[in-house]
Amino acid sequence: MAIVQPTNKSVQSYNGLHLYHGDISNCSMRVRMTLVEKSLNWTSHHLDLRKKENISEDYFGINPNGLVPTLIHDGIVHIESNEIIDYLDRTFPEPPLRVAGKDEEMLEWLSLAGSIHLPAIKPYVYATKIQKKVKKTVEEQTRYEALQKDEDLKDFHSRHAGNAAFREQDLVRSKAILADCFGKLDAALEGNDWVMGDRFTLADISWIPVFFVLSGCGYPFGEFRSIARWAASFNDRPSYREGILDWCPDFSKV
Repeated sequence: MAIVQPTNKSVQSYNGLHLYHGDISNCSMRVRMTLVEKSLNWTSHHLDLRKKENISEDYFGINPNGLVPTLIHDGIVHIESNEIIDYLDRTFPEPPLRVAGKDEEMLEWLSLAGSIHLPAIKPYVYATKIQKKVKKTVEEQTRYEALQKDEDLKDFHSRHAGNAAFREQDLVRSKAILADCFGKLDAALEGNDWVMGDRFTLADISWIPVFFVLSGCGYPFGEFRSIARWAASFNDRPSYREGILDWCPDFSKV
C-alpha cells in the first residue's frame, strides 16, 4: 500500500476523503470513477496541470513525486492511483468492485496498467497531444528539477524541456508496448462483458481512462474489436460520466 508521510503537515488534520486530482489525468480519472461507483462523499482539491499547479513546495510536501492523484483519508496520505482504488474498494466494500477468488488476476490487470504509464502512455500522450500545451518555462523547469527527486520522472520531463521534443524512437517503443497490452486486453474481453467476466471491477476502472485518453490522442483502436464493444458499453455508466466526462468532456480538445 503506497502510504507516505507528508512534509506538508496541514493535510494530516483532514477528516474524511480528500482528493488532489487533475481533470486531464487518466490516473485521477480512475480514482474519481471509483468514488462515484462507491457513492462516497469526497472533497475535491483540483490542480490545473496545464498551469503547473502541481509544481509547488506545498504539493510536493503532500506527494513527493508531485503527481496526481493523491488521496488523503482521515489524515493518511495515499499515492499511486491503482493502489488507491484497491484501498477504496477494501475500505468501503459495498458495492464490491472485485470478483471473489480472483483478486490476484484483477491486481495483475491493475499492475499492468500502472507499469506502462511512464514508458508508454505518457510518451504517447505527450508526443501526440500535449507536450506543447504543458511545456514548462525555464523558471518552471528549474523549480521542477529542484523539487523532483525521482530520476525516472526527471528523465521523462527532460525529454521535452525547452525546445526539445520526444524522439521518434520513444514513440515507436510506446506504440509497441501499447499494442502488446491492448492485444491482451482485447483477448480477455472476447466473449465477456467486462475485463473480469460478467462483473464490472477495478480492472475495468483501471483501463477505461487509458482508453479514453489514448482515443483522444488518435490511437488506432479499430483492430481491437472486443475493446471497441467494451468501450461502447461503459458510455452510459454514471461513474464514466461523472468521473471522466464531467471533468474532461473531450480529450481530443485538451
